Amino acid sequence: MSLEARKILTEYWGYQRFRPMQEEIIDSVLQNNDTFALMPTGGGKSLTFQIPALVRPGCCLVITPLISLMKDQVDRLKKMGIKAKAIYTGMYWEEIDAAFSEAIYGKLKFLYVSPERLMNENFQQALAKVNINLIAVDEAHCISQWGYQFRPPYLRIAEIRQFFPKIPVLAVTATATPKVVDDIIKKLNFKKKIIFKASFERKNIAYRVEKESDKTGRMLQILKQEAGSSIVYVRNRRKTRELAEILIKNNVKATYYHAGLEQNIRNQRQNMWFTGKVQVIVATNAFGMGIDKSDVRKVIHYNLPDCIESYFQEAGRAGRDGKPATAILLYNNHDIGHSKKQLTESYPDIETIRNIYNSLGNYFQIPVGSGKDMGYSFKITEFASQYNFGLITVYSTIKLLEKEGFIFFKESAGRFSKLKFKVDYNQMYRYIVENARFEVLLKQIMRSYGGVFSDYVNIDEKILSKRTGIKPESVYSALAYLSKIKIISYVPLNSTPQIFYNTERLPKSHIGLSPENYENLKKAAQSRLDALLSFINNHITCRSIQLLSYFGEKHQHRCGICDVCTSMNKMELSSIELEVIQNQIMDLLLEKPRNLYELVPSVKNTTEEKIIKVIQWLLDQDILYRTPDEKIHWKQQMNLDL
Repeated sequence: MSLEARKILTEYWGYQRFRPMQEEIIDSVLQNNDTFALMPTGGGKSLTFQIPALVRPGCCLVITPLISLMKDQVDRLKKMGIKAKAIYTGMYWEEIDAAFSEAIYGKLKFLYVSPERLMNENFQQALAKVNINLIAVDEAHCISQWGYQFRPPYLRIAEIRQFFPKIPVLAVTATATPKVVDDIIKKLNFKKKIIFKASFERKNIAYRVEKESDKTGRMLQILKQEAGSSIVYVRNRRKTRELAEILIKNNVKATYYHAGLEQNIRNQRQNMWFTGKVQVIVATNAFGMGIDKSDVRKVIHYNLPDCIESYFQEAGRAGRDGKPATAILLYNNHDIGHSKKQLTESYPDIETIRNIYNSLGNYFQIPVGSGKDMGYSFKITEFASQYNFGLITVYSTIKLLEKEGFIFFKESAGRFSKLKFKVDYNQMYRYIVENARFEVLLKQIMRSYGGVFSDYVNIDEKILSKRTGIKPESVYSALAYLSKIKIISYVPLNSTPQIFYNTERLPKSHIGLSPENYENLKKAAQSRLDALLSFINNHITCRSIQLLSYFGEKHQHRCGICDVCTSMNKMELSSIELEVIQNQIMDLLLEKPRNLYELVPSVKNTTEEKIIKVIQWLLDQDILYRTPDEKIHWKQQMNLDL
C-alpha cells in the first residue's frame, strides 16, 4: 500500500486505517490491474476508486446509473475541496460542455457519467481528449444481462477502453451471483481475472420471513416492541403515505419518502430520520442508496421485493454498527400473485412495444429522423389515456426502451432553475454600466450565488423577486432575454417528467429488442422471482445460509437467530439430527403419503420422541399437511443442505 494512499485517507476522510479489503483493492488498482470488487452495502466501495484516482495524476471516469448517488458523491467531493463534475442524460448542452472543458483542461479529478452518455459518439470523442487515470464502474451488476438491474448502455464501456488501453478498470458492486461476476469480467474485457470478494454474511442481522394476513397490524406490533430507527419498504408511492399516516395515528413518529417528492422535501425527511426526529421512514426503493446510518435496528419489507439481490441490499441497511438488528419480510398469497402478474406486465410483447414507441413520437409530434438529444415534457397518465394503453404496460415499455438505449425517462425534474454567467467579471460590469435596467437583478445574482461565473448554480426566481422588488414575471422575462443574448445561460425549471431521445426517432418497423435485451432478460427475471419465492417458502434451511448460497457461499453454519433457526432451536435437536430425520421423512412421503402410525416406525436410527417433534415442526411450517383421511403429505421439496 502506498504511503500516499494512507495519507489521502487521513487528510480527506479523517480515517487512520482502511476497512477490510479496501487496502488490497486499492493496491491492485495502483498496480494497473483490472479489478473486480464485490463488497456488501456499507463496505466503503467508493473509496476503492476515489483514493487511487487521487494518488495518480489525471481524472477518474466514474460510470454509475444512479443520478441521485452521482450528485451526492460529487457534492461530497466538492465539500472536501476535490474538483468533481457529473454528466448525465437530461442535462442541457451548456452544462455538459462546461464539464467537458474542465475535464479536458485537467481541472477535474472526477468525472461522473451515466451509462447512457457512452452511446453518444460526440461524447466518446470528447472523452478521448481527457487524461483518464482510472475507469470505475459502479453498480457493475448492471452490465450483465443476468443481473437484476441490467442496463444495455453499460455494454458500451468496453468500447471506450480502446481510447485508454493502459488504464485499469475497477468494477464494484454490492450484489452479484457467481454467474453475474463471470459475465461482468467478460463484458469489461478484463486482462486478468482479479476478484476481491467480501463475505455476504451479516452475523448480527436476524432475517425473519412471516406469512401474515394482517400485515399492517403486524408491522405496528414490530415497531412498537422496542425503540430504534427503522425503515419500512413498500412497492408504491401511495402506500408510503398511507402507512406513515397509520403509524403516526398509532403514536409512532414516522414520515414517508419516494422519488416523486420534491428534492428539498426528500432531503428534509431524510434528515429528520437521520437525526432521530422520526423513528420510522416508510419508503420505496428510491430510499437507501448512499444512506449510511449505522443504528438502524429494523428493516421491514411490507411488500415482496423484486428479487433476492434487492432484498439483501435493503435488509443490509440494518445493523451497520454491528449491534443486533432484524430484517423482517411480511407476505401473503396476494403478494405472490401480484409479483407474478407484475412480471408478466413488465415484459409486453414486441408489437405492443413498437406501438407505444411509435405513439410516443406522435404524442411529441417528432418527425421520423428527428428528436435526437431533445427532451419533451411527458405526462404518462395523459399519454396512456389518449392512446388507450394500460398504465403499467406503458411504464414497463418505457423502461425497456430506456434499457435498450432508445430513450431516457427523467421521472423527477428537480426543484430549481439553473444559471451561469457566460461573460467574465469585467465584461459583466461593463454590461451593467451600459444596461442599467438589469443592474439590480444582476448584482443580486452575484451577491446571492457564489461561483456563478465558473459553474451552473441553482437559483430561485421567487427569492430573487423578493430581494430585488422586481415582479416575478419580470424576473423570468429578464433572465430569458439575457440568456438569448448570451450574457447568461439560463435553464428554467421544468417540473414535469421528461423523455429524452438518445437517437433520432426511428420508424416503427426498426424497433427491435435483441434476445439478449428481451428474452434473456425475461428469463433472468423469472429465475430471480423463482429464487425469491423459494426463499420465502423454505422454512427448513437457515435464512442466512439460503442467502449466502444464492451469492455463491457454501458450507456456512446456521446463524442461530433467524426465524428458521429459532424455530429449530426449540426442538432441542442438533442440525445433523434434524437433517437426518427430515431427509428420511421427505423420502418416505415423496414415495407415498402415510399415516402417522406408518411414518414414525419407518424413520430409522433415532427416537420416537424426536421423530414426532420433527413431524410436528414440519406441519407447523406448512411443509407437511394432513388430508381428511389423516394421511401426511410432503407439500414441497426443499433444499435441505444445512
